[in-house]
Amino acid sequence: MRKVLLVLLVLVLAGAFGADRFAESRAEAEIARQVAVQYRLTNEPAVSFGGFPFLTQALSGKYDSVDVAIGDYTDQGITLQDVDVRLEGLNAPLADLVNGDSSSLTADRAVASAVIPYGVVQKQLAARGVTSVSQSADGNVLAKGTYQAPIIGEVPIDLIVSLKVTAKGVAIVPEKVTAVGVQVPLAAVKDMFTYTIPIAGLPLGAKITAVSPVADGLRVTGEATNIPLDRAV
Repeated sequence: MRKVLLVLLVLVLAGAFGADRFAESRAEAEIARQVAVQYRLTNEPAVSFGGFPFLTQALSGKYDSVDVAIGDYTDQGITLQDVDVRLEGLNAPLADLVNGDSSSLTADRAVASAVIPYGVVQKQLAARGVTSVSQSADGNVLAKGTYQAPIIGEVPIDLIVSLKVTAKGVAIVPEKVTAVGVQVPLAAVKDMFTYTIPIAGLPLGAKITAVSPVADGLRVTGEATNIPLDRAV
C-alpha cells in the first residue's frame, strides 16, 4: 500500500512540475513575442521568470521579476549591444499569458542596461575628426583624432572626455587635450568635439539615468515605472 501511495505521490508531483513548466514556457513565449513585435526585433528575446514554482506566482497574477535578454537593439540608426531588461512586479493573469492576450500586461518597474560600442561612438564623431575611441588605462574615455591648428595645420591629438546623461542623449565633452610637440588649448577643441549621442531611452520605456565607460563601450542604465506591455513606450 505504501508503495502504491508513493507512486501516486510521485506521479502527482511530476504532473504538477510538468504543468508548472508548461505554463511558464507559454508565458515566457508570450512576453518574448510581445516585446519582439513592439520593438520590431529581428529575433525574439530570451525571457525567464524569477522565482519557483511558477504556478504559485501565476495564481496571484503577480510575478516578482522577469528577465528579458534582447541582445542587439537599433534606435535612431545606433545599434546597442547586450540590451537587458528586468521587469519587476509584472501584473499578468495566467489565462491572458497562456492565451496570448497582452492587453492587460503591465509592469511596476523596468530596469534596463545596454552598451554603446566604442566603434559606434567613433562613427558618430568621425565627421569631427575622431579616428578611435576606447577606454584609457585609468578608466576614462580616450578619443584620438586630428585638429586643424592655425599655421601648423593638421595635428594628431588625444582627448580625455567626460560623459553626461542629458534629455537628448549621452553628451561627450572634452576635458583634457594633449598633442605631441605643440600646445593645443582645450577651448580650441571643446566646441568642435563636444557631441551628444542621440540615445535617451532603452526598450520598455526605460529612460537612461547613468553612463560609464567599460572595456567594450559606454554602459548605459535606465529605468521606467508603470509600463504597459501591449505597446511600445
